[in-house]
Order: sequence, then C-alpha cells, then structure tokens
Amino acid sequence: MTDWLAGTWAVFQKDVQIELRQRVALNMLGLFVLATLALVLFAVGQETLSPAVQSALLWIVILFSASIGLGRTFVSEAEAGTLLLLQLHVRGSMVFAGKLLFTVLLVLGLNALAVALFVLMLDVSVAAPDLLVGVLVLGALGLSGATTLLGALIARATQRGPLLPVLLLPVLMPLLLSVVEATRIALTGGTWRAAQDEVLTLIGFTGTTITAAVLLFDYVWQE
Repeated sequence: MTDWLAGTWAVFQKDVQIELRQRVALNMLGLFVLATLALVLFAVGQETLSPAVQSALLWIVILFSASIGLGRTFVSEAEAGTLLLLQLHVRGSMVFAGKLLFTVLLVLGLNALAVALFVLMLDVSVAAPDLLVGVLVLGALGLSGATTLLGALIARATQRGPLLPVLLLPVLMPLLLSVVEATRIALTGGTWRAAQDEVLTLIGFTGTTITAAVLLFDYVWQE
C-alpha cells in the first residue's frame, strides 16, 4: 500500500511540476474562461438572465473549457515519448490515481475561476453558496473521472485534437443535466433537500464513472 501511494504521489507530483513550469493547461483554461465570459457579457448586455439560464451558461463555460484543456495529461506523455517509461516503471492503477488527482485539482481551480468571474462579470447572486460549492466539487469529481479515462484513450489516437469533446459530451449528459438543475437551485436559495435528487445523481454518476475507469484503465493502459 505504501508503494502504491508513493507511486501515485510521484505521478501527481510530476504532472504538477510540469504544469507549473510550462503552464499550458493553466493558460489555456484561464484564457478560454475569460474570453467566453467576456463574449457572454457582451451578448447579454443589460438584460437580466433567469437562474436557469445563468446555471446553464456557467456549466457550458466549464464543460467546454475542460474539454479543451484537460485532455493533455496523457497526450503530453505521448508527445514527449514517456508513455512507455511509465508503463515499465509504474502500475496502471498508480498512473490513473495520480492523473485523476491532478485532473481534479485542475477542474476545481477551473470551477473556482469560472464561478468567481461569472459572479463578478454578470452580477450573479448566489443564495445558497454551500450547496453551490458541493455541486461544484461533485461535478469536478465526475468530470475528472471521465476525462482521465478518455484522455488515456485519445492519447493513442493519431487525430487527438477533436476526439475528447466528441467522446466527452455523450458520457457527461447525465452529469450536465444534474449540475445545471442543482446550480439553479443553489442560485435561487434552495436547500440540500430541494436538490436531493440531483445530488444523489451526481454521487451515483461520479462513483460509477470512477469505478468503471478503475476497472477499465489497466486494459486501456496496456493495450
């Protein structure tokens, strides 16, 4: 167990150090969020958006930012020629856990940035911040689980660029429906009980996605 945790932490630490040095994903995610919200602000103007529209716009920004910037965790390994090195020295479960932790960290940062800019630029009021934080965390876990497995798949493809958004959108449909509705409830001051169905769906989706990714990752990683 100690060796497994050490291997997982080594993969996570390597990705963090590379990202802090190169800042490819950070710059890509930050610029995309800022540009998208600026476009939304320009299009909306002085109009007042309903909470349903606000929650949908927020998760559209998060989803498309993630589909553009999060697929590079494995693609960068393929481009640098380090996939074989990882396969020889680290077990697949360690690679998955380390990459998953790194992706969760990125998505949580993406969510925090998107919500902060969304609230400031569109003057959105959050009536139930605790519920919103819970929804963002659950959404980040589900999004990270799906992205990590799909990132390993597309890293072996010759045309990697457009594959992640194409594969990600159908997989994330249950998550998107739940997070948009739960976010709307949070914006309008609803309680955890009011969002119970959506929260349970998010927990089930996250658990199912990560469990399936754990079971399938060794096959994807070795083949």
